[in-house]
Amino acid sequence: MQKDEMPGRGLVLTLLHAADQDGQAAAAAALYSYNVARTGIADRLPIGAHLSDRASGEVLGGLWGRTELGLLFLDMFFLAEHVRGRAQGSRLLLAVEQEARRRGCKRATVETSSFQAPGFYERHGYEEFGRVEFDLPGHARVFLRKKLG
Repeated sequence: MQKDEMPGRGLVLTLLHAADQDGQAAAAAALYSYNVARTGIADRLPIGAHLSDRASGEVLGGLWGRTELGLLFLDMFFLAEHVRGRAQGSRLLLAVEQEARRRGCKRATVETSSFQAPGFYERHGYEEFGRVEFDLPGHARVFLRKKLG
């Protein structure tokens, strides 16, 4: 952690090298309040689904995000290696998209890495609309969107 005080102003800038969950939560709440004040809409809700083993209860993967202002934001999607390729990812995605539609969402957005799952999303109707190259040749952060109808 590195601190930098601004003389005479009473403000301290702290460069973080670890998670600051309390600070992040406070900032997120303040930002959401600002957004609600500007739009008049307070509809942010978490959304997600997970896949678990019936016998052990172990969570083998899931899809988590949020809905807000008519958008489905997909934040994290993971499936254990031995579950992949068996249509379970499609099952999770379709369930979350269906719930987002029920909530009134008209569009979805996701970001992924080029070495993760852009092809999966494209097979499900998502289209790339942006890309930021990593400092790793041939790889990038990929931004995709989809009309939910």
